Amino acid sequence: MRSRKPGSADFETLPRTGRREFVGLGLAAVAAWASGKVWAADPPAPAMAPPAAAGPQVTIELFSAAGTSGGIVRVAKVVKTEAEWRAQLTPLAFDVTRRSGTEAAFSGAYAETHADGIYRCICCDTALYDSRTKYDSGTGWPSFWRAISAQNVVKSSDTSLWMQRDAISCKRCDAHLGHVFDDGPRPTGLRYCMNSVALQFAARA
Repeated sequence: MRSRKPGSADFETLPRTGRREFVGLGLAAVAAWASGKVWAADPPAPAMAPPAAAGPQVTIELFSAAGTSGGIVRVAKVVKTEAEWRAQLTPLAFDVTRRSGTEAAFSGAYAETHADGIYRCICCDTALYDSRTKYDSGTGWPSFWRAISAQNVVKSSDTSLWMQRDAISCKRCDAHLGHVFDDGPRPTGLRYCMNSVALQFAARA
């Protein structure tokens, strides 16, 4: 007669069907334990979405209503659809600033204005010219011998109308403003020949 180890008697004395049930219950318990370990584990952290790409930015110099510099800053570039520009601007202002058109000589509101103040972009309000640098060029367009800041305007080549010229646009919104020539007065010798309709004047505060 075999000796029985403590704790084994009950198992050995079980009928075969009972043994199968016993083993089945044990396996089920192990499976439940394993499943519980999986459920208890922390779920994997979701992948972090990359930050949304920032819109284009430009560097410009800010100016107060008195014409005092507020320093050079990074600001969002002003970008609008054609429909949005058309809704904001007069037909002539749209043609000049968004289509590089030109107003007729002596027709603009600022061709012969001598008031003291700041001329800003009609599209985005960026300061462009100070009236203290404005002079009578006799051309029929408002003319300045210097931009209020080199940071606020962009010069580019213009070969339209079978001519070679340097076009001037607003740095913040790409509005076409006019052209610059090298036949201006001292101290720069430049003539920034602008379209009145591309500007808005504000008296100096």
